Amino acid sequence: MSPGFTRKLGLFQATTINMSQMCGIGPFVTIPLMVAAFGGPQAVIGWIAGAVLALADGLVWAELGASLPGAGGSYVYLREAFQYRTGRLMPFLFVWTAMLFIPLIMSTGVVGFVQYLGYLWPGMTKGQGDLVGLAFCALVVLLLWRRVESIARLTTVMWGVMITSVAAVILAAFSGFSPSRAFSWPAHAVELTHGQFWIGFAAGLTIGIYDYLGYNTAAYLGAEVKDPGRVLPRAIIYSIIGIMGIYLLLQVGVLGAMDWHQLLDPDSVASRSVASAVLEQAWGRAAADVVTVLILVTAFASVLAGLLGGSRVPYDAARDGTFFRAYGKLHPRHGFPVLGLVTMVLVTAAGFYLSRHVGNTVEHPPLTVLITVLTTVMVIVQALAQIAAVVVLRRRQPDLPRPYRMWLHPLPGVVAAIGWLVIYGYADRNSPGYHPVEWSLAWVALGCVAFLLWARTEHTWPFGPKEIREEFLRPAEPAAPAEQHTA
Repeated sequence: MSPGFTRKLGLFQATTINMSQMCGIGPFVTIPLMVAAFGGPQAVIGWIAGAVLALADGLVWAELGASLPGAGGSYVYLREAFQYRTGRLMPFLFVWTAMLFIPLIMSTGVVGFVQYLGYLWPGMTKGQGDLVGLAFCALVVLLLWRRVESIARLTTVMWGVMITSVAAVILAAFSGFSPSRAFSWPAHAVELTHGQFWIGFAAGLTIGIYDYLGYNTAAYLGAEVKDPGRVLPRAIIYSIIGIMGIYLLLQVGVLGAMDWHQLLDPDSVASRSVASAVLEQAWGRAAADVVTVLILVTAFASVLAGLLGGSRVPYDAARDGTFFRAYGKLHPRHGFPVLGLVTMVLVTAAGFYLSRHVGNTVEHPPLTVLITVLTTVMVIVQALAQIAAVVVLRRRQPDLPRPYRMWLHPLPGVVAAIGWLVIYGYADRNSPGYHPVEWSLAWVALGCVAFLLWARTEHTWPFGPKEIREEFLRPAEPAAPAEQHTA
């Protein structure tokens, strides 16, 4: 366990932390994207597929989190599993990629915030939206430029606001629900032998898993979770099942409340602020305005909490001697990692701005591009590497205490690997002209170069000895002294 942390997070808090990060503003902005990916109300398939992938991958996280309950999540798992052959390369690459995909996830929150603000400010121009998004990022810096002792209260409040917003949209949707709208699928909606279906399925799976991301948040706080061998697996599984129920109700409710063609019309309010459109249609403009404000609060709090936690990733690695030392310095007065926070916020602002200006089209809106890029970056170093880490650790550390062992091993890992490979394999076809696969490979290659420069400076592998540290193995019990017999 990492020094300085106390185990204070129970099952309820761990589950709410996961659910708050999973939901955020995601479902309120991705329902139109999911319908566009599938071309109709059969978009519900995307939410189910995303839940299956999240659950399979969640079981990987459950075993790793229960057996290696330290601060840092993936950083700890990759360090423990791959230190035997590649020294500190894999945890270094994880931090390197996390400094891109974590702020890109936060960028989607900023994009969603600006979209929903447009409902309350219908005359907002694109330039004004840019300024709002950049001011949003600046406000996050100001709020985090202080000592923050705990995010538990913030995440619990955010969870309450999120549940209130979601419940209001679901109730509004089902108050005018039409089964014929929700369940009348177009002809040939599901043709498994047609390549176009699988392209749409891959796009929907990408959006779906993006909406479920966050089921692993409590695992990053593993050193602060009480009874992690029991709590972490349950928090992961409960949060995925809970969010799946919420998403299915939202998706089906929205499709039954309005004609799905409205969600594809770029000039329709429903394509930009679907929750607000549903509420206005059911209960009037005043109710829609109130819940839109709650959605904006949810978006802001989600980004605030995400950047708070994300800024600690390079700091923890630097303090552990596995990343650039500059990231291991704290603010002299407020005690937060300055460089980690500034880097994450700058990448968030850049991701937001570029997504709105670089090749933004109706066919490929900014959210779709951001989601594709950030999920593609995650696949190699985090998703697939962790699946391999379970196998490696079972072989390398067979005596590691495992309070939870993955159900039906290795089936969940195989299912998760197939899902992630589908997302990765179809990424370029779903984002033509943006080359997310090539960019992800280039980022990993640049990370390898950065690692070599860092390793030479630190005189570690491959320019020095490997440092094998099996932090979570229990020391062997001393042998009992042999009985002595007297004549």
